[in-house]
Amino acid sequence: MYKKRILIIGIELILALLHIIGVGRHSNQVLYTLSASYFSDLALPFGFYFLFVLNEEKVIILQKWWAKAGIIFLMATLSGVGQYFGLYVLGRTFDPIDISVYALGVFLAVCFDWMFSKVFHFWKTDLKRI
Repeated sequence: MYKKRILIIGIELILALLHIIGVGRHSNQVLYTLSASYFSDLALPFGFYFLFVLNEEKVIILQKWWAKAGIIFLMATLSGVGQYFGLYVLGRTFDPIDISVYALGVFLAVCFDWMFSKVFHFWKTDLKRI
């Protein structure tokens, strides 16, 4: 579990660093606009998935990949719906494309979870059964 924690902390630090640096900040206008609009919508669900992985031994429902993915997608989507109704929840403006990007972030996290189980002997996941 120690190696798994180190890898997850590394993932979270990389995501934080990318937020600080500002992905696309020094690129053309189109890439800058896309990254400013959607990077957080992709990175936050991705990062939260792995935070849930850290707690899956203690919280039984989090032991299933689909439960982690579903909870995160639901929470992100509810924040988007809250924005639609004028609530400041992880952002201020509603964009229906955000919901697709949340799904993409969760999907990428699930793919990385599966990939890590193939690459690292210490990484255990229920995705092997799929």
